[in-house]
Amino acid sequence: MMKTLDDYMKLSYRMEIVEDKDEGGYVISYPDLPGCITCGETIETAVVNAVDAKKAWIEAALEEGLPIW
Repeated sequence: MMKTLDDYMKLSYRMEIVEDKDEGGYVISYPDLPGCITCGETIETAVVNAVDAKKAWIEAALEEGLPIW
């Protein structure tokens, strides 16, 4: 049976948070989801944005039939 978006959203992907010293705020990426990067003014905002970015990344991967780890 194929996994659904909800199945993938429940998985715990490692999140990398980096302070953007030049622009201010924080940049978040998921090393296991290539190209899934977002940012926010605060860590809290960046984490909320990261959940949205992860969802959009997984949706696109599912539509295109790309492998998701």
